[in-house]
This record gives sequence, structure tokens and C-alpha cells, in this order.
Amino acid sequence: MQIIHDPDDLRFYATVAGEEAELTYTYPEEKVLDFDYTYIPAAARRQGLSDHLVKAGLEFARENNFLVIPSCPVVEAYVRRHPEYQDLLT
Repeated sequence: MQIIHDPDDLRFYATVAGEEAELTYTYPEEKVLDFDYTYIPAAARRQGLSDHLVKAGLEFARENNFLVIPSCPVVEAYVRRHPEYQDLLT
């Protein structure tokens, strides 16, 4: 599965069954990303796609020295399950 980062639209996305799944973010402060929304099309739910999107977003944050606000409950739950990303939280 290919996760694409679209920095112009402030999102990570993947096309699944002709629809787009996405994780969106904003920049509330310099060097801070707020992951605020995750959408997975109904046909692609419960297959781990949200985990792939969130991991891609968190890896981008780490590689670029951003801190993260997990406003989206999906991101918050992922970070709880993966403590290796706790250091990214504001």
C-alpha cells in the first residue's frame, strides 16, 4: 500500500477501491503538527489502513523534528499503543 504525503493539502492519503483514505493535519505553531482528522472509506475499514496513515505521519514528524498534537482520536489511540512515538507529543 502506498501512502502519499501531499504537503500542499496538508494530508497523507492512499487510494483504496477508487476512494481516498486520509490523515489531515495543520501547523498550529512552528515545528508542531496537529493531526486532526482521519477518514477511511467504509469498504476499507478494519484492515489497518488508519495505522499505516498514522505511522507515515508520525515518521514524517520525527524525520523533520516536529512535535505532534494528536487531536484525532485515531492518532491518539495509535500513540497509546506505540509508546515509541510518545516523545513526539507536545
